[in-house]
Amino acid sequence: MLVMKFGGTSVGAPERIANVLRIVQSRLDQKPVVVVSAMSGITDLLLAGSQAAARTELGRFLEIASSIRRKHLDAAQSLFPDAGLRNRALEPIEQRLNELSRLAEALAVLGEASPRALDAVASLGERMSIHLLARAIEDLGSPAAPVEATCFVRTDGVHQSAVPDMAVTHALAHQHLLPLVERGTIPVITGFIGATEAGVVTTLGRGGSDY
Repeated sequence: MLVMKFGGTSVGAPERIANVLRIVQSRLDQKPVVVVSAMSGITDLLLAGSQAAARTELGRFLEIASSIRRKHLDAAQSLFPDAGLRNRALEPIEQRLNELSRLAEALAVLGEASPRALDAVASLGERMSIHLLARAIEDLGSPAAPVEATCFVRTDGVHQSAVPDMAVTHALAHQHLLPLVERGTIPVITGFIGATEAGVVTTLGRGGSDY
């Protein structure tokens, strides 16, 4: 098995994603497991959007949300000439963007962005990029599955800099990932995020994808 981690710059544009695809395709015999960051710049936009929402700057938030949508849409249009496959990739991304809007509404009511809320917002970038890459791998003929690391990276509750419980994470990773690998499916996993035992999303801090 080969675990391959790609940072935001590696998936920051369609041509870079195409390069990732070539690398993954060249290692199929090693049963690759792929970990991917948000597209470059997306996490910063998400955090800026959350701060704008907390200041009730609705226009600014909508501008940022539109930029995030456009970047993913442009990538999908370049990667997937087939409208059906493109829509399949974009549907879960739209769900994450709807989640962003709901979080923004809550932040506007509260008038502040807590570390827990910021983690929920910051996680959305990875939770969108996995769908682009997984569908692109499938388009090349290899089974792939987007996987949110919240189901197996178990962390403490220190938001924005959570630390994984490696023993529990190790056991859950085997439980959730090995069945995929054993049947020839490539897991495409969110970097940077995990979840507490109660299921609350956490982020591992900058560079946390390396876990």
